[in-house]
Amino acid sequence: MVIEQMMITVTDKAALKAKSLLADRGVEGGALRVFVVGGGCSGYQYGMAIARHREDDDIAIETEGVTILVDQESAPLLEGAEVDYVEDLMKSGFTIFNPNATKSCACGSSFQTADGSGQAKACC
Repeated sequence: MVIEQMMITVTDKAALKAKSLLADRGVEGGALRVFVVGGGCSGYQYGMAIARHREDDDIAIETEGVTILVDQESAPLLEGAEVDYVEDLMKSGFTIFNPNATKSCACGSSFQTADGSGQAKACC
């Protein structure tokens, strides 16, 4: 299945942090790649990386002056998600609020969907 459009919301705070991160790494023309891989204690695990280039089948979301790239395999699992940046006493970093997650682990970096797919691994 090829998804042409998808919606990921990026908060203002996350967009500012992403812009700053890209500038600090010298890749102002780059993007923030958001993806999902199998694993984690709930079945799927979130990932983020700096992308210098867009792949042919990537979905590119331009929002708040930042480009978010999502691969075709991750897109259905991230549809409707919100990327935020959180700073509090316990932790700071990007966080994904995902309406597709029906179960997640305590660390918040892995999740499971309603169909129960994904192979769970030992907790982090």
